[in-house]
Amino acid sequence: MATTKSAAKPKKASPAKKAEPAKKSAAPAKKAPVKAAKAAAPAKKRTPNAAFMKPVTPTAMLAAIVGASPLPRTEVTKKVWDYIKKYNLQDKDNRRMINADDKLKPVFGGKKQVSMFEMTKLVSAQLK
Repeated sequence: MATTKSAAKPKKASPAKKAEPAKKSAAPAKKAPVKAAKAAAPAKKRTPNAAFMKPVTPTAMLAAIVGASPLPRTEVTKKVWDYIKKYNLQDKDNRRMINADDKLKPVFGGKKQVSMFEMTKLVSAQLK
């Protein structure tokens, strides 16, 4: 008798399963426009902060690396990183540390090695 009762239960459950897929197919149709709306939002072009784009003049020590002409802060940072990569000044074991050469040592306040986070602070101090 136990087998008959268990056999009867799946037959009752199967019509309910057939009804659920119909509901599931309707649900993704509602979610699709939401995803499209999220994808459309990043299409807006971001405008840079005016403070970052304002030209700043580097000191003589920093000018040896990035040039003496006034540049936006973003370009100064980019040129410092280009210099670091060109002369392979990142520490091989800990890539967050920057090893100073003769031109960077005065910018770094005489330190032989600084972290990349400390570097941005030290470079910002060299801008007028």
